[in-house]
Amino acid sequence: MQKQPNVLEIEGLQVSFKGEQGWSRALHGVSLQLKKGEILALVGESGSGKSVTAMSVMGLLPAGISRRDAGHVLFNAGHQPIALDQVSSKQWQQIRGRSIGMIFQEPMTSLNPLMTCGDQVAESMMLHLGLDRKAVREGVLEWFTKVQLPVPEQMMKRYPHELSGGQKQRVMIAMAMCCKPALLIADEPTTALDVTVQKGILELLRSLQAETGMAILFITHDLGLVYDFADRVAVMYKGNIVEAGDKEAIFNHPQHNYTKGLLSCKPKSGERLVRLPQVSDFLATQNGNPAFTPVLVTETQLQERWERLSSQEPLLRISDLRKWYPAQKRLFGKTRDWFKAVDGVSFDVYPGETLGLVGESGCGKTTLGRMLLGLITPTAGSIQYKGEDIASFSESQWRHIRKDIQMVFQDPYASLNPRITIGDALTEPMKVHGLGVHQRDRTDKAAYLMEQVQLPADFLKRYPHEFSGGQRQRICIARALALDPSFVVCDESVSALDVSVQAQVLNLLSDLRDKMGFTCIFISHDLSVVRFISDRIMVMRKGLVEETGLSEQVYLHPQSAYTQRLLQAIPGRDMPANFSL
Repeated sequence: MQKQPNVLEIEGLQVSFKGEQGWSRALHGVSLQLKKGEILALVGESGSGKSVTAMSVMGLLPAGISRRDAGHVLFNAGHQPIALDQVSSKQWQQIRGRSIGMIFQEPMTSLNPLMTCGDQVAESMMLHLGLDRKAVREGVLEWFTKVQLPVPEQMMKRYPHELSGGQKQRVMIAMAMCCKPALLIADEPTTALDVTVQKGILELLRSLQAETGMAILFITHDLGLVYDFADRVAVMYKGNIVEAGDKEAIFNHPQHNYTKGLLSCKPKSGERLVRLPQVSDFLATQNGNPAFTPVLVTETQLQERWERLSSQEPLLRISDLRKWYPAQKRLFGKTRDWFKAVDGVSFDVYPGETLGLVGESGCGKTTLGRMLLGLITPTAGSIQYKGEDIASFSESQWRHIRKDIQMVFQDPYASLNPRITIGDALTEPMKVHGLGVHQRDRTDKAAYLMEQVQLPADFLKRYPHEFSGGQRQRICIARALALDPSFVVCDESVSALDVSVQAQVLNLLSDLRDKMGFTCIFISHDLSVVRFISDRIMVMRKGLVEETGLSEQVYLHPQSAYTQRLLQAIPGRDMPANFSL
């Protein structure tokens, strides 16, 4: 078999960034090789240096505050190798998009909101391939068909805000690949997408790669995705490559404790633990062994807990709940057709229970959660909360029970006011609802809440932008619990977090639920995560309940074909974990 040449060679790359205290090193001598037709996964937590490595390859490091201290990057598209660290701005215009394509993590911020999706892909083809308008239009149509966008002709005319997250990501793939680059860099291309959409996009990239023979540098924090997708793996930690090799070797025989930690953080299909292991457990070794002892949850424990919970009167009783939106209207405004976001849903939730709500985007789970919080008015049906029907409550009536019902949103940064300190964010709702005699009482409670979510009390003086994503999500949990609620809705609250941070937040939510006794609806698209945190799972599809049951029953013995499809789409579901905990 003929040995494939290296498309990309990174040798001894050192990069620093300028901060208030001077220059600090972000990459410490990174070396990587990527061959033609190969998929290399670059894995690590946020801040490990993955994206800095990718930006160095693409020549996109910010001028003035970044510098290359050592090393070189060679790119070989089949002709003469190019030293990318010595390329001029004019040369980069020819290389980016033509020879090297890139798919960014957030498609909405990467697509121009003022241009149609078809025009954005056409612009790239006209710039790099020099085709006429007719050939470009045919090319865009061909690529929209290849990336499996529904009704490609219509998609070409639509703007980014008119597409779903998965559809926007497919447009980004078409834009990155329309010039058939020799190297594709995919930086977290599926983060926060449904598992089924995620699986479809990875399969699409695989098929396109097999067709074009390009090399892919796949950047992610999720080793489950890597197991399903990559050929080789390089693990990054604090700006260093700590382990690299063939996928099978890394997954079956990981050598570095950091790699073992990343592999262990994700909930496994064959076991349910009381607590998820964290990366810190593996880095803080005792006599060379990880400082973590796994404790399995037994079937007897789960059954006893459910019998105790279900013997109570329901805290929440939902009956025939509906939310319809006008889809089409006649000439004089009369509704012709309806979009049924939630269409006749009924269920009970017991005090102290965590009910997992699962389904793909558009299934109605977030609409349902917002109706329970009074953020959306139902079209029909009742929501009995502590014996009262709150579905038709007025704004003033909601104000009286608002403190009792809280929500943890998906995006912690968007749900925190950037102009007030964390201390003010926690004490403000207490002041509004009359909790605490003096401001000092409220500040003391805020400090206590920070302690509960495992953050220092002196962080109360800081602003949201000074925290990592995981820390901000902890703060949002603290704010939701500031009013001592009986009922909390968590809407995709861990979907965009690193698997290691996700494990920390899931452990935290589980501990706080048991300690404070609140009831929770946990909304997610990831059944493995929902299984860990939930007593029961309710699967939704197209506004209806597809399946409901105890979490272990639904996860291990799903009755619905749709639930089975969601389970099969979980990345790395069958990846080995035969290293020692």
